Amino acid sequence: MPETEKASTTETWSSVQAYTLAVICLLLGVAGGWLFRGSQSPATAAPAETVSAAAPAGMKSANGTQPTPEQMKKMADMQAAPLLEKLKGDPNNLELLVSAGNFYYDTQIYPTAIEYYQRALQIKPADAAVRTDMATAYWYLGNADTAIDEFNKALSYEPNKANTLFNLGIVEWQGKMDIDGAVAVWQKLLKTNPNYEGKDKVEQMIAQARKHAGVKPGTPAQPLAQ
Repeated sequence: MPETEKASTTETWSSVQAYTLAVICLLLGVAGGWLFRGSQSPATAAPAETVSAAAPAGMKSANGTQPTPEQMKKMADMQAAPLLEKLKGDPNNLELLVSAGNFYYDTQIYPTAIEYYQRALQIKPADAAVRTDMATAYWYLGNADTAIDEFNKALSYEPNKANTLFNLGIVEWQGKMDIDGAVAVWQKLLKTNPNYEGKDKVEQMIAQARKHAGVKPGTPAQPLAQ
């Protein structure tokens, strides 16, 4: 579609619709799946079915169609404008970079979230929470190998970080069908974090993953029967 046509379609959104879209996306949080943000408590996150960056259900543009990824990005940029303006004057501000990454993560604009997380990690490479968030964003984009690499880098700085271990197990299981690897990671999580809020969930996933124990590692996971 020509650029002028895309701009024309986007301009049909009202400021109220743009604000509502951003708020709904923020309320979705980590609605892309089971994984948690690096600093998020499992007690505050709910599982969801999809790992795509699709528009929230029911949100449509003025012509009655679902917004395109380009429209979603433009709406997110509008809401992030004050934050991005601050970054222009202070481009190496770690807190602002992480906040920008978190904003785009929560609105499911994962490529842009990764860009800001990468900039933040250039300043503070050992920030395991930010690296976990970036790894999770890679997973939502379908890049399991890079996600695993980044989770492991985060663990090199904080070996017992609970949410990193939780997320790594998910990707080992669902992304690589490495059942033994996933179970080992989750068992380490439970051993090193005995008061982990999501203990019951982890134990449930260990049981579910073991149902695939006969599947060769590297085979894409199939949805589990409910």
